[in-house]
Amino acid sequence: MAALALAVLAVDQFTKWMVVHSLAPDEERVIIPGFFKFVHWGNTGAAWSIFSGNNSLLVVVMLLAFAALFLTRRHFDADRLPGQIAFGLLFGGIAGNLADRLARHQVVDFIRFYAQLRGTGGEIGFPAFNVADTAICSGVGLIFLITWRSDRAPGKEAPAAK
Repeated sequence: MAALALAVLAVDQFTKWMVVHSLAPDEERVIIPGFFKFVHWGNTGAAWSIFSGNNSLLVVVMLLAFAALFLTRRHFDADRLPGQIAFGLLFGGIAGNLADRLARHQVVDFIRFYAQLRGTGGEIGFPAFNVADTAICSGVGLIFLITWRSDRAPGKEAPAAK
C-alpha cells in the first residue's frame, strides 16, 4: 500500500513538474485536435473547481479525509491485495494534490478531453485533471467494487425489506 502510494505521488509530482516547466500558466497544447490536449491550469477549488479560492479549507478537508481513510481502512479489506491497491491509489492521490496545495497554493491540472464546437470556435469538455485525480477516482471505484462484492458474497443475507 505504501509503495503504491509513494509511486503515485512520485508520478503525479513529476508530471506536474513537467507541465509547470514546459507550459506557461493557462497555456494549452493540442495533442489530438478536437479531442485531447495538455493544459496548464491551476485549481484552487475541489473537483470541477467547486469551492474555488478555498485552498486552506481544502487542505484541512484533505488532511481529515486522509486520517479518516487511514483509520477506517480495515473495514474495506485493506489487508488483502485489492484493498491495498485501492488505498495505495487513494493515499498517493490525496498526497499528490495536498503537496500541490501546500507548495503552490493550487492544484496543477493538465489533462483535458474536449470536443470542438463547429462554427463557434468554442469547445465543451471534461474538466482538466491530473494523475492524482485519476488515482483518487480509481481508488474510490475499487473500494466500491470491493464493498459491493463483499456485500454480495455467498452466505451474506440481504437486508430485510420493511
